[in-house]
Amino acid sequence: METVRIYRLAGLRPGFQTRLREAQMEAARVWTLCRDIHLSARQQHARWPNRDELQQATKGQFALHSQTVQMICHAFLANIETTRELRQTNPKIRYPYKDKRYYPLCWPAQAVSRERGRVVLPMGRCRASLVFHVDLPTDSGACKLVWNDGYELHVAVPVVRADAAPGQAQATVDLGEIHQAAVTTNTGAALVISGRGIRSLKRRHNMALGQIAKKRKRCQKGSRRWRKLQAARGKVTARKRRQIRDLRHKGTRAVITFCQQQGVGSLFIGNPHGVRNHNSGRHHNQRMSQWEYGQDMAYLGSKAKQSRIESFTGSERGTSSRCPICGWKQKVKGRVWRCRNRSCSFVGHRDVVGSANMHPLAFGNVIDFPAQVTYQRPGPVRVHRRDKQPLRVVQASRNVVAARTRVTNSG
Repeated sequence: METVRIYRLAGLRPGFQTRLREAQMEAARVWTLCRDIHLSARQQHARWPNRDELQQATKGQFALHSQTVQMICHAFLANIETTRELRQTNPKIRYPYKDKRYYPLCWPAQAVSRERGRVVLPMGRCRASLVFHVDLPTDSGACKLVWNDGYELHVAVPVVRADAAPGQAQATVDLGEIHQAAVTTNTGAALVISGRGIRSLKRRHNMALGQIAKKRKRCQKGSRRWRKLQAARGKVTARKRRQIRDLRHKGTRAVITFCQQQGVGSLFIGNPHGVRNHNSGRHHNQRMSQWEYGQDMAYLGSKAKQSRIESFTGSERGTSSRCPICGWKQKVKGRVWRCRNRSCSFVGHRDVVGSANMHPLAFGNVIDFPAQVTYQRPGPVRVHRRDKQPLRVVQASRNVVAARTRVTNSG
């Protein structure tokens, strides 16, 4: 089993970046040629090209390494196969038809060379290789060069998979926007992972983008000031995206660690799809549109597979509006679930109620509501040293403010 480790490639020379950009444009031409061949076969109702035919059609025509071209062909055929499966349920899904301008560069493990704290990626015969000063693990595999508000090197690294499942217990996960995840097990334990750190990062990101957009309105498009604001916008977006991704990984890792401690062997992940269909106002709609619950589901599934925990997803409709004790249904406001049934005096955490009500849907058994709930934060955000303000500067600014206050009061 493998995972992907991301290395940020900062400080690249402008000339080197131009070369990477031209190589990605060359890779996009490989994809376009594969698209044209496949489209011609579909229009003529002929047999679709297989892997060997695509590799033969693209051999020796592009300024790339031969195995890089082959991996692009493999990725194209995988896209075709996925589209064919999805069209069985949704015929409106189209096969690849758009022209690509850029495409990531890929190298298999046998083409990657590691030399004294650097990685060498070949570009083909009579062409200089790409050299990055990155210290890769000795057991690293395939590499991919991706543009994500800056160049990144994605490296496949093998991970140790657990020998057996932690136990036979059952658990359900209720994903949320305020709380990233609420977990309950049939052993009487519950865990709530706070998502307020992610909410705060997104809110500050939106405010920063608003300030930049306000300044850009006063600039002429394409001017030097406009380009500087555009670069600042990309830098802010990339930094917040990395911080949010870090918190999501830490939160989902805490969920899997909790499941391992409780001996969970089966994990149900509720799919909140459809919650965005309701119009709840401008501010809440923005929060819902930026809720990346699909990433949480993917991270939980990958980490559960690594820990030998069987995971599956399903609908969670109606689980947060039903009392886990008497079954009374009501519309809930706030984070505390208070049953309005006169014969029931249940009070509990709203997300834990939703997670506990998933057990009958997922496993067919009703569990007792957990008597104790553990609250946990995913962890601090990784902040680059250059983003931190020195303590002496902060202390000096506080002293200046205090001095100004004393002067004002004395006057």
